[in-house]
Amino acid sequence: MSAQNSPQVPGPLPPREEHVPKGANPLRRTSDRFESWFRGLLMLLLVLGLPVAAISAGRTAYESSMRTVHAQAQQRHEVTARLTSNVTGDTTDGRQRAQVRWTDDQGRARTGTTLVKAGTAKGAAVRVWVDRDGGLTGPPMSGLNATTTGWFMGGMAAMGVGAGFYVVRAGMGRVLDRRRYARWAAEWDRVEPVWSARFRR
Repeated sequence: MSAQNSPQVPGPLPPREEHVPKGANPLRRTSDRFESWFRGLLMLLLVLGLPVAAISAGRTAYESSMRTVHAQAQQRHEVTARLTSNVTGDTTDGRQRAQVRWTDDQGRARTGTTLVKAGTAKGAAVRVWVDRDGGLTGPPMSGLNATTTGWFMGGMAAMGVGAGFYVVRAGMGRVLDRRRYARWAAEWDRVEPVWSARFRR
């Protein structure tokens, strides 16, 4: 029988690689397992806490602002006033402070200063906001202002939670690293004399 037709004798099969559990890694230290567990916990808290904090803060700010909107809407109203002098000059926003006169709900003549468009003639009618006492004030807060405040506070709360997550994670890593370095130094203090003695022979 020729060598070409001789049956091939199979060689030994390679050993099967057994799956090693993650926790059985001999190089995995206790601090590594704790760090992995702690980071997982932090990530869970971030995923659950960030939307809760953002929604809660945003909703609280929105509801508080809406109460202010309703209160100011009841306490302030617009009246027609008359300019008591010509508005001359020019500014970057096209508005200047000028004195106006109006009549309050009790029929009394009132005067005050407010922003009016530059170039407005004396005696022109302008709309101004007054409070319950008849004094000049600014316009009431609008629903858009309340919505913007809610979104802003919600965003700030989300940023605060994210920043807290980063600080806690970085602080935990720094504490663990300091403990690892201290342990390495202690182990080297025990091993170094043995290694040095080998080279002194």
